[in-house]
Amino acid sequence: MKINALITGATGMVGEGVLHECLLHPQVESVVVINRRPGGVTHPKLKEILHTDFFDFTPIRSQLAGYNACYFCMGVSSVGMKEPEYTRLTYDITVRFARLLAPLNPDMTFCYVSGAGTDSTETKGMWARVKGKTENELKKLPFKKVYLFRPGYMHPTPGLKNTITFYKYIAWMYPFLRWAFPGSVSTLKELGLAMINSSRKEYGQHLLEVKDIVRMAKD
Repeated sequence: MKINALITGATGMVGEGVLHECLLHPQVESVVVINRRPGGVTHPKLKEILHTDFFDFTPIRSQLAGYNACYFCMGVSSVGMKEPEYTRLTYDITVRFARLLAPLNPDMTFCYVSGAGTDSTETKGMWARVKGKTENELKKLPFKKVYLFRPGYMHPTPGLKNTITFYKYIAWMYPFLRWAFPGSVSTLKELGLAMINSSRKEYGQHLLEVKDIVRMAKD
């Protein structure tokens, strides 16, 4: 099947990495990124929608139909945030966007980048609880498939410009980390390929931990 994908968060490290893999992949026919500011990437497959208010996507609703994949890579760190603010920037934006997409794209595979340690019971630490609440709500929506990706450390893709500084400092440790903590370490390339493959194939689980991401990237 040919994939026509929407990507959010393409000006961040994860979204940029997923976009990179989509532009390289022969089964991805077209990609639309939704950015607040120009991402600076040009490619024959790529279209960019600039939209500033991520709490209200209705002005661009007509441009969001006709896709069979969404790779939701947008997210913020919870460091220094109170729960209401983090909920607004994590749960509210994600769920509003997904609720708008679902009826427009009944054949869509919706992939959400959550994180290792997310709590589906919504009872533990603040960020884990909010992420869990977001995951639980996404599973209720009438998409064809929903996959919840929980990556740990992601080794950055060489040459991309939005790599988080912290990752640059510890990248030299990647071979050791991969050997010592195989259940917690993947590459950003593997995440992108796993997302693409989730649109192409059926997997019998919604929640995808690091080991699942690595396995799916090879399919």
